Amino acid sequence: MNDRDAVADAQRRFDDAELRDDRAALDELIDAGFLSIGPKGFVLDKAQWIARHDHFRYHELDVSEMDVRTFPSAAIVRSVQRNHADSSGHDVRIATRVSQTWVQRAGAWRIAGIQFSPSPTPERRRRLRRACPRRPPRWPRGRAGRPG
Repeated sequence: MNDRDAVADAQRRFDDAELRDDRAALDELIDAGFLSIGPKGFVLDKAQWIARHDHFRYHELDVSEMDVRTFPSAAIVRSVQRNHADSSGHDVRIATRVSQTWVQRAGAWRIAGIQFSPSPTPERRRRLRRACPRRPPRWPRGRAGRPG
């Protein structure tokens, strides 16, 4: 199995462990130096990530658009996650882009970091399009053809 396939397999096992609250598998797959940055900027280390399952349970975890990029002893996995979960008794439904960093240690792939970026709602996308037109404005030309 090549590194790309091995990382994709480790990613699927991680997602499955998250969905099933398999803390033993999470402990095995998560690197000791792991840090997660949540969609609102909070940071969790390995112990905090695993312990969040005390009050957080997935009902569904759908991962799509997975893109795996490998480097010597490291990999970056980018995907889109849609999930339905319960957090401290509150129903949570989130669509987010996720970037995950994997490292290879002693022949095994371990997740070292996760960064969540919330996907904008359709209304937010419309506002962004109005605020950021597709074509950049024309800048007045200064000396040597440079702006200003």
